[in-house]
Amino acid sequence: MGIKIDLQDFNIQFEELKKKYKIYAPVTLIGKGSFSDSDSIKYKEINSLSEVEFKKKSNYSAREIIFPITQTLFYFTEESYIQPRVDEKDAIILLRSCDIHGIKRLDEIYLSNGREDSYYKILRQKVKFAVIGCQESFENCFCVDMGTNSTEEYEMSIELKNNTVYLNIKDEELNEYFKGEDLNVEPTFVNENKIKVNIPENIDNSIFGSEMWEEYNNRCIACGRCNFVCPTCTCFTMQDIFYKDNPKNGERRRVWASCHVDKFSDMAGGHGFRTKKGERMRFKVMHKVHDFKKRFGYHMCVGCGRCDDICPEYISFSNCVNKLNDAMNEVK
Repeated sequence: MGIKIDLQDFNIQFEELKKKYKIYAPVTLIGKGSFSDSDSIKYKEINSLSEVEFKKKSNYSAREIIFPITQTLFYFTEESYIQPRVDEKDAIILLRSCDIHGIKRLDEIYLSNGREDSYYKILRQKVKFAVIGCQESFENCFCVDMGTNSTEEYEMSIELKNNTVYLNIKDEELNEYFKGEDLNVEPTFVNENKIKVNIPENIDNSIFGSEMWEEYNNRCIACGRCNFVCPTCTCFTMQDIFYKDNPKNGERRRVWASCHVDKFSDMAGGHGFRTKKGERMRFKVMHKVHDFKKRFGYHMCVGCGRCDDICPEYISFSNCVNKLNDAMNEVK
């Protein structure tokens, strides 16, 4: 069940919601794209529903809200350290099914993969999800084949049509904020993508020896863009920042890292692994569609297609995945 509300009435009720929650959603940033005449769609805090981009796929995922690009873990002096304060407000994120599945993967790594990551947990437990339905498949999406095109893991669904807001509210607390006409409301999920992927069932580590990876030695430029737009990448590096006015005081930060960029796999003593770009591509692909599933039972990749959208060399991840069948036949 759900409700429908006139947009004007919704905005009044929305103002009450903002007193307790910060609301994040995909927003079109005019002129902020890769080129001077192009736009960018990123997750930002919103003040009204009119800011939300419902019709286009965001260029970046929602993961940076609960896993910030740069996160201060603690401040330190000579004698003590202290963690930064967390915002008193909870958060609501408007996002699509694939991104909800993406956060499930982050949860697996940071909350269920050994000891819980307390820094991630603090932000994660303050978040509620409002799913945005997809009226049609976007360019480069292959979520259907990855099983991430639909979800039930949300507190609310939200859709805007002709100045009318349609809500399906599962969360009792959120239900107190909205009043409208009762009716049956379900989010719209796509059932078919133009892009298809077929991951071989017999994939194993022998595929490391395939010649298919040599192609990416020449094509990939190791910029790491595919990692930074991906909703499931979890790698980071650590930085200690020392203040100029007192070099014995500072802060420790963790910052997103990328398995594609130079020096990511370098070790003490100058040892480097995966120095070739094709080896890095192999590492990423196998992690997304083999290693993670072997450990947790489902694929890491959610099929959002953002890596294909962002790549300056037009490398297609979905096309690479579809090459794995021939590659397995080659090495067997």
